[in-house]
Amino acid sequence: MKRSASRATAGALACSPLVCGPLALGVLAVGLLMLGLAALPRPAGAASFDCAAAKAPDEKAVCATRSLNDLDVKMATQYAIVTRLVGMGRRGDLQDQQRAFLKQRAACGSNVACIAKAYQDRIAVFEGVLDGVVSLGPF
Repeated sequence: MKRSASRATAGALACSPLVCGPLALGVLAVGLLMLGLAALPRPAGAASFDCAAAKAPDEKAVCATRSLNDLDVKMATQYAIVTRLVGMGRRGDLQDQQRAFLKQRAACGSNVACIAKAYQDRIAVFEGVLDGVVSLGPF
């Protein structure tokens, strides 16, 4: 009898709304996708470009500064995820915005603070899109 009661309790805990709810499953799916993309092989230095071929001052700054490199990896990973989760029209908008981001980053030259701000602003856009996708659950 005790064994049955403990199984029932374990089952209730294992499938509570926080663990099995649509939002939790959506967050889990996005998290697993991010982990999978993060595990893909990347060029040395940064996720979105090859540091060995970096010529522009902003690219060189990203390759030379660990915090910028980390922001680049995060932004590139989120971009890859978001562009696969949204519809064609929204995807085109995000691609246009990405080209504008690259111009904005280039305008920073080698100014680390300016480049970091550009990345943080871009990452905030992707996080907003991800939040919107997750809110559409259940998945």
